[in-house]
Amino acid sequence: MVDITRKSNTLRTAIATATLRVSKPETIEAVAQRKVPKGDVFEFARAAGLLGVKKTSDVIPDCHPLPVEYTGITYEIKDLTIIISVEVHTIYKTGVEVEAMHGAAVTALTMYDMLKPIDKGVEIENIRLLTKTGGKSDLKNKRFPEIKAAVVVCSDSIFAGKSEDSSGKAIIARLEQLGITTINYEIVPDETEEIRNKARQLSQDNIQLLIFSGGTGLSPRDVTPEAIAPLLDREIDGIMETARRYGQERMPYAMLSRGLAGFIGTTLVLTLPGSKRGVEESMDALFPQVLHLFKVAEGGKH
Repeated sequence: MVDITRKSNTLRTAIATATLRVSKPETIEAVAQRKVPKGDVFEFARAAGLLGVKKTSDVIPDCHPLPVEYTGITYEIKDLTIIISVEVHTIYKTGVEVEAMHGAAVTALTMYDMLKPIDKGVEIENIRLLTKTGGKSDLKNKRFPEIKAAVVVCSDSIFAGKSEDSSGKAIIARLEQLGITTINYEIVPDETEEIRNKARQLSQDNIQLLIFSGGTGLSPRDVTPEAIAPLLDREIDGIMETARRYGQERMPYAMLSRGLAGFIGTTLVLTLPGSKRGVEESMDALFPQVLHLFKVAEGGKH
């Protein structure tokens, strides 16, 4: 199965349809008037479709079991066809499009089975996904070339040349995937005034996104939050709450991170952990959805 452990729970929806075609008007009349010998086609098929949605992961090997929080099955009769619509909702890490299509397929097959004794010309014409929403797929093709970024790594050992930077480079790589250019990349020691001065300078240099990596823990030399906090015009607690919650679900020490986030003027500042894993998890938790802040800050549509 595909590894979805890096994904976050979001509301995900899907609508799928299947079309059943009969060969004579009498079949449609029997369905509509609930006179099919095997029983009420609509209700039997609806019950089967609901079960089909719930059992999708049991019959399709690569589908993850997930909590189905809503399923709606409706019908529309058009001439000699019955259009089946299945809508599924979940709050989970992966989508429900296959569940919706499987539900539509099972519903259509149940109708076919119930109608074949009275109509040998019944056919299932197509099963298709109409819509899906949720997760990062809504934003996967979005690029943000208008955003210019700076990345600052706070580390005594890297600044002294005793170790190599991996976290800052990981941030830059993730930003590149979103079309964001990092126009400034620097390494500074774990010194409050140097970090603070760098934040002041970069926030005045037409930088929209400023990301610090390192110095957010609890060792005596971890001073990045103390350096940045006095400069923030508007702190945004929810950003780091989200990153910590995401991290805590994956390792037991994420709760110890003291990272903070907010605006210095019009520059969004994020303070992320110093480890490569911590940075990658924080980026997974926050991007690209955190970039919506720029639209909100400018008073745009949201």
